[in-house]
Amino acid sequence: MQVTQDTIFQDIPELQWVESRREGARRPVKSYVLRGCYLKTFQVEAVKRYYATYGIPFRQELMDYFQVYGNENPLVIEIGFGMGSATSRIAKERNQFNYLGLEVFLSGFTKLLDVVGREGLDNVRLMRFDAVEVLRSMIPDNSVAGFHIFFPDPWPKKRQQKRRLIQEPFASLLASKLVQGGYIYCVTDWEEYAHQMLEVFGNTPSLVNPHGGFAPPVPWRDTTRFEEKGLAKSHPINEVWVEKR
Repeated sequence: MQVTQDTIFQDIPELQWVESRREGARRPVKSYVLRGCYLKTFQVEAVKRYYATYGIPFRQELMDYFQVYGNENPLVIEIGFGMGSATSRIAKERNQFNYLGLEVFLSGFTKLLDVVGREGLDNVRLMRFDAVEVLRSMIPDNSVAGFHIFFPDPWPKKRQQKRRLIQEPFASLLASKLVQGGYIYCVTDWEEYAHQMLEVFGNTPSLVNPHGGFAPPVPWRDTTRFEEKGLAKSHPINEVWVEKR
């Protein structure tokens, strides 16, 4: 059985909005375009059962990691986790880290919430909100061990490329949140975008590329649905790993 997303918004109104906007202010270019979606019954039930425990609402205040996770383990933030299969596997296999998953698309958000809740992944928290606003308003500087950005939308048409997530202002924002030695790990099947990532991170003064180019595959990253689609089209999978000096 499928239901509309409004069912969730009636129960938890804060999930309806993925950005804050001052009245009359010009809306900045976003890396995503939201559309309505239908959800299955288990997704709606996941929100009712697990959101209060594993979901975090957007707030205009810095996050206290110890209060959220109950420990002082280093934090990794995944931006745009899609359906969340890689997220849940990494969180289980590398459980010495805490994970914060950011995703604006409700279908993937609710699917991962269901997995996290059923499996009791206490080192995972999820937010449905724009990553730029979350980083600026809620994440303290020099506090994040790593960022994961797997298969961001490549926006392949030239007129669309201003929507790409990996641009120099965003790279600087990510770098400001990293601890010294922290990393940014990006993967894409769009080769031209991969080279743009290398250029953008190379132009960010506080970041260094230990590989001098593309990175070798990391064994603990799971194959995602987007990766499978890329491989089916014979797209090369390029991995980018940079670290804060």
